[in-house]
Amino acid sequence: MRLHVDQRHERVLELVRERGSLRVAELASELGVSAVTLRRDVEALAAQGRVQRLHGAVVWPGGQASEAPVQTPAAEGAVIGMIVPTTNFIFADIVRGARETVEAQGGRLVLGMSGYLDTEDPVQAEHLLAGGAEGLLIAPSWFGGVPADGQEKWLLECPVPAVLVERTAPAGNPAAGLDRVRTDRAHGAAVAVGYFAKLGHRAVAAVLQEGPHAAQIAAGYLAAMESLGLTPVPGSPAIRGHGEYDETVQYLVDAVRERGVTAALVHSDEDAIVLVPRLQERSINVPSDLALIAYDDEVAGLSDVPLTAVAPPKRAVGELAAKLMLQRLAERASGRTPTPRQHLELLPELRVRASCGAGEVSSN
Repeated sequence: MRLHVDQRHERVLELVRERGSLRVAELASELGVSAVTLRRDVEALAAQGRVQRLHGAVVWPGGQASEAPVQTPAAEGAVIGMIVPTTNFIFADIVRGARETVEAQGGRLVLGMSGYLDTEDPVQAEHLLAGGAEGLLIAPSWFGGVPADGQEKWLLECPVPAVLVERTAPAGNPAAGLDRVRTDRAHGAAVAVGYFAKLGHRAVAAVLQEGPHAAQIAAGYLAAMESLGLTPVPGSPAIRGHGEYDETVQYLVDAVRERGVTAALVHSDEDAIVLVPRLQERSINVPSDLALIAYDDEVAGLSDVPLTAVAPPKRAVGELAAKLMLQRLAERASGRTPTPRQHLELLPELRVRASCGAGEVSSN
């Protein structure tokens, strides 16, 4: 028979008092509930000072145990879950940075994959928590990069600390109160436009791939155009679905021939690589007729015409997200008052290559 929450709390207290300490997973199994449910119980009891929580274990408060000796939990490193939509593109380096940071502190990073399905995020979280994850680094599958229609609800109910990675939430949304680490993509777009302007380009277009980062890049493009006194090209930023190359090529051809466009920002660099030969087939050469800057710098340097690219600090995003999570876990373990929540934005850099017609330089 399923125990009422009060009965479950009493049973938790009874078991921890008898044994001194227990792993959360062991308690959940013994009580026949999910690890997520048990974690919520432990959080409630810890908030009342009736138990202590440390590295995935529940410990009887010092000096209040019964005659049974208090056992110290095994000196294990933290287990941190990480949920990403894919390990391709920018996420390969982000995951690598997080893993190396966690392992350097003696912990373990466990990965979950959502495949860009927002319904899969809570499923993956439940699985990771049941396996002992004490915190979650998560890049939710929010199509526009921000939650819509209550997509954040499950995350707000998560019983462990959560850090958003390369995602955000608008002011007023409850998820805006979560810790987060992301690239300032608007800044990267502005740097690209500023570099074009420095080279003398006045008509700059932007073609962006539909997805979580399009809105930020578009905002940076428009802000930089206004700041530099440039008039945005009609139809820019043009946001296209993945694979809509014919429409994109036609847009750029018309922009060059009819609107005097001489430069374009293209997201992503994979799309830019596809576009270069197609533009050449229409007698528009890069960089002599159209200077290009790609966004992401995953493979931009491998293009036939090496592409200047905005390079997000991918590994650093993973590193800082993991450090922030480790800090939150340390605060919990010590009982310290948590420091204020943090919104960290890292600035990308521009790596100049041949596609701007300014010669190739070191990409650091």
